[in-house]
Amino acid sequence: MLDEIWMRRALMLAKRAEVTGEIPVGAVIVDENNQIIGEGFNQPISKHNPTAHAEMIAIEQAGKYLNNYRLINTTLYTTLEPCIMCAGAIIHSRIKRVVYGAKDYKTGAAGSFIDILACQGINHYAEVTGGVLTNECSTALSNFFKKRRLQKKLVKNGCQKVSSD
Repeated sequence: MLDEIWMRRALMLAKRAEVTGEIPVGAVIVDENNQIIGEGFNQPISKHNPTAHAEMIAIEQAGKYLNNYRLINTTLYTTLEPCIMCAGAIIHSRIKRVVYGAKDYKTGAAGSFIDILACQGINHYAEVTGGVLTNECSTALSNFFKKRRLQKKLVKNGCQKVSSD
């Protein structure tokens, strides 16, 4: 299935984020011919930029690729349900379809916490498909946060360096 193929690509990008100490989220945008036109992974810490989410980076790349701020007839694949900021960018860029893996019950804006993408009265509605490779996406995130909590605990208890294995 195409959704799984593209989500696996997004998972690969999420691993790149994790290697740099970022929350492991990856995103891929494909056009109607199933060609990658943008991709990204979380980089807010390394870029000192709270807007450097995987989706935002992918949207920016896709706009440059198309030489247009409108991303008509495109699909965004992301390992984590988009937040409110990313949902706004999805609406403004006119992305046709959003496919995500893991739900985000704290900040998800595609139905888990709030549903910005389906709010009545907005000028663009994206088709949303959630739950693609949910286990893989959720596991990557929960493993990352388990490691982070362990590292904080070890630092608190006086250990200097913790292996990231």
